[in-house]
Amino acid sequence: MQMTTERLLLLLTLVPILLLSLTLHELAHGYVAYRLGDPTAKRMGRLSLNPIRHLDPIGTAMFFITFLFSSFVFGWAKPVPVSPYYFKNRQKGMALVGIAGPATNFVVAIAFILALNGLRFEFMSFPFRLFLLVFQVNVILGIFNLIPVPPLDGSRVLGAFLPKEAYEKWVALDRYGMFIAIGVLMVVIWSGILGWALAGLTELFLTNYF
Repeated sequence: MQMTTERLLLLLTLVPILLLSLTLHELAHGYVAYRLGDPTAKRMGRLSLNPIRHLDPIGTAMFFITFLFSSFVFGWAKPVPVSPYYFKNRQKGMALVGIAGPATNFVVAIAFILALNGLRFEFMSFPFRLFLLVFQVNVILGIFNLIPVPPLDGSRVLGAFLPKEAYEKWVALDRYGMFIAIGVLMVVIWSGILGWALAGLTELFLTNYF
């Protein structure tokens, strides 16, 4: 497949943005777990800003495959190991750990969109598109991971509100996590909900540019 110069530039821009965004996402999970008493991520060297420590070989390969052959790009990082038995309240602890990743992505997204509006780059210049892409990537990561189905972060948040017996059955669904996540992704792509939400938020935050 021949890659145009514009497509190559997008790839070279998207890779570091995704590395940064996924690294911060996973680091946030590990840091909150550590603060709640779980040393697992720290012991395994995952409380790090080094993106190599968070790379998942299959998730990385999937990113490049979908970038080259699909209109919707996706991939994933290696999940941070968490041992909820260190938490005083397992369900609440996992909810806090779960929401930390998407919350971090939303903070990054808001920071970059506010900076974009403040710096007033020329519309559609490279810096404009760079800041906008950071915003969009982090919004997508935040929204998608908050979908309340295992193994996504939203399932941890939902789990905090379930009775203990139901929670145990809910957590057990994680064993089918990869299949569930792919199924959810297909539904999201087919429905166009994520694209609609992203377009709406982008227009909302960039009102001054239009």
